[in-house]
Amino acid sequence: MTTSATSGTGGPTGNSLRRALRRARDGVSLDVSEAAVLLQARGEHLEDLSASAARVRDAGLEAAGRPGVITYSKSVFVPLTRLCRDKCHYCTFVTVPGKLRRAGHGMFMSPDEVLDIARKGAAAGCKEALITLGDKPEDRWPEAREWLDAHGYDDTIAYVRAISIRILEETGLLPHLNPGVMTWTDFQRLKPVAPSMGMMLETTATRLWSEPGGPHHGSPDKEPAVRLRVLEDAGRSSVPFTSGVLIGIGETYEERAESLFALRKVSRAHRGIQELIIQNFRAKPDTAMRGMPDAELDELVATVAVARLVLGPSACLQAPPNLVDSEYGRLIAAGIDDWGGVSPLTIDHVNPERPWPRIEELAEKSRAAGFELRERLCVYPEFVRRGEPWLDPRLRPHVAALADPETGLARPDALPEGLPWQEPDEAFTATGRTDLHRTIDTEGRTGDRREDFDEVYGDWEALREAAVPGMAPERIDTDVRDALRTAADDPEKLTDAEALALFHADGPALDALCRVADDVRKSVVGDDVTYIVTRNINFTNVCYTGCRFCAFAQRRTDADAYTLSLDQVADRAQQAWDVGAVEVCMQGGIHPDLPGTAYFDIARAVKERVPGMHVHAFSPMEVVNGATRTGLSIREWLTAAKEAGLDTIPGTAAEILDDEVRWILTKGKLPAATWTEVVTTAHELGIRSSSTMMYGHVDQPRHWLSHLRTLADIQRRTGGFTEFVTLPFVHTNAPVYLAGIARPGPTVRDNRAVTAMARLLLHPHIPHIQTSWVKLGAEGAAEMLRSGANDLGGTLMEETISRMAGSSYGSYKSVKDLIAVAEAAGRPARPRTTLYGEVPEERVRAAETSDGHLPELLPVLD
Repeated sequence: MTTSATSGTGGPTGNSLRRALRRARDGVSLDVSEAAVLLQARGEHLEDLSASAARVRDAGLEAAGRPGVITYSKSVFVPLTRLCRDKCHYCTFVTVPGKLRRAGHGMFMSPDEVLDIARKGAAAGCKEALITLGDKPEDRWPEAREWLDAHGYDDTIAYVRAISIRILEETGLLPHLNPGVMTWTDFQRLKPVAPSMGMMLETTATRLWSEPGGPHHGSPDKEPAVRLRVLEDAGRSSVPFTSGVLIGIGETYEERAESLFALRKVSRAHRGIQELIIQNFRAKPDTAMRGMPDAELDELVATVAVARLVLGPSACLQAPPNLVDSEYGRLIAAGIDDWGGVSPLTIDHVNPERPWPRIEELAEKSRAAGFELRERLCVYPEFVRRGEPWLDPRLRPHVAALADPETGLARPDALPEGLPWQEPDEAFTATGRTDLHRTIDTEGRTGDRREDFDEVYGDWEALREAAVPGMAPERIDTDVRDALRTAADDPEKLTDAEALALFHADGPALDALCRVADDVRKSVVGDDVTYIVTRNINFTNVCYTGCRFCAFAQRRTDADAYTLSLDQVADRAQQAWDVGAVEVCMQGGIHPDLPGTAYFDIARAVKERVPGMHVHAFSPMEVVNGATRTGLSIREWLTAAKEAGLDTIPGTAAEILDDEVRWILTKGKLPAATWTEVVTTAHELGIRSSSTMMYGHVDQPRHWLSHLRTLADIQRRTGGFTEFVTLPFVHTNAPVYLAGIARPGPTVRDNRAVTAMARLLLHPHIPHIQTSWVKLGAEGAAEMLRSGANDLGGTLMEETISRMAGSSYGSYKSVKDLIAVAEAAGRPARPRTTLYGEVPEERVRAAETSDGHLPELLPVLD
């Protein structure tokens, strides 16, 4: 057999092959071993397998509303740079700086060179600019770094973003980006400039990367775990994504099957893989694998058929037509429904020896197999029709100019024309239920969930499977009494084992733990319970991030959705100042129409209206959103925000700083490492922040310990945290609870243990521990004051996020109410500033006069 795929056993038995074929015919789900058997089908067995796959494909096309249609994208291929930090043993696309110089080429294509190709493509009726390049060339080649520096780009991704905008504005072609391995932040930077992106998984066989002589050895970006993380991040970021497998590079049939199942898992979890490419290896001269035999056509046909059966009817499968020697009929019969990008203008720079077929020939061959060839865009029809959050608002006009609104396919008569790439107009027009901050307490929310509940959060079944390991409690062998003695003697000496034992304490042991924590509290900050007269202003609840714990976020068309105008934000700040507030805390949803500069406008509006007001605003998620939308670095964006009036940032969006938990709780929110980057950068700029932890959902004490250790480490390095805020999970309307995955919030025992352990594990680095009356109520907050907490947070005046989630403790507390909570704990109370300083006497008097209450005439609807 002239192929690199082997089973290691001499091939499947006749019985196993017949059984697997029968299961395929009957539509029964296959497992990995059965898929590996079917990958070896040949002759009549392969025809039987292909027939089963074709039936599944046809059912999917019927359900999608395009029966008998096979698609392609008319494109131009733009090799932005052929430099790469990887060393794949079969690749002829990649070269070295010396060869580029000798050929008279730059390290990157210039903007003029790119736009010349794009303009010619637009004139020829192409609609896609396929931008392909090597992975992070500046990390390996000084010449690449020098080129980027000379042209004003921080990195390759910045150039990709800039050139994509120029293609959109000057030619109207839609960029499809293949920049290799991307981080979550890279996706945020590129999503506004490209309707789709891609990266081949190739294989999950780690040995082909880790073992010397393997095709991917020496290539850091080809580690399967890294590439799978990219696919996950694409789904979390709601980026329509193309991936696939490369067959015949030394993988076994079992490894090939495992790769297909890995792709299915990602596809089901996030529903963001728009297309899978099944590509056959072709040996090329002047490569380390030049002597490797090509993957045979039967190998390709069998893999296409098995991929169709594994991925199901809704998957879109492509096989590159220039790699199959005109055997188009066999691929159609095996279950493909797409030919990929085909260019009438440019060569396939990855396989330059294999010319594209003429589109007319593809149409003829497709017709002979009973299919109509139809043109699509680089972004697949399903995602065109889905719209938000899959298409950024800045790209909607460009996609709409070329797409048939009914089918989502390309309009045959559409010719690309450059359109402005710009932020949406009228970002701060007051819309929707702008009185929600008040009526949430009187009228409640319209429904317990968003109308797109079943789509926006990903696949609930996949999440249930992922959540199971985290839900299992761990065995604790450490003696609690010994741990209590360590805590009382010196909390800094607590080992992880001792800390976990204390997190599980109950009964008398828990009482003792809380007494130890309260003693530490008294020695550090005294008996005063502090509070702040503040107002929450949630300027919009429109958000498509897909946090599964959040009941606040709404689609723009939902009954409870709203966005405030800048005047309304400033009015609310003024009203708060009039009743004694020293701070406004402002956060909002990640509204797709708000430009990255909107946050500057919000801070500036408050400072212009109330110069003395402290602006505590914008979570790390909002910071990243603002930075990626403006093209600024996190440091540059925070600097600009500070100049606009930002004083401190809330340390929300942390949830649990463990990605094992985060990716169950959230779909598109920033990873733990990025949260850390934002807060540490803010601290370095003199912008202090709070710190938080939301607990009691799919987490366990080991996650709480890791989270608190992370915060303590950051504080040791920066000293920038003002306090730590415990945020018990409010479950009532939380999607992850309604789907039956999360627990119904923490128990009273959990709350006491977390508060006490926060005091001990953060000592002496973060002296202030805040409890949340919004989530716990007055009695619960008083109990936490006896368990190590010393701060009650703010009067809030309005609170929508917890109330939308189902909290029953109201939206505000008066100054007298907060003093009463402290008295219930047997302690005095005093007001504070955001930075825990003394409150000016004038502010104290204003708060005492009003008792922190807003006027009754709120809100004012425009």
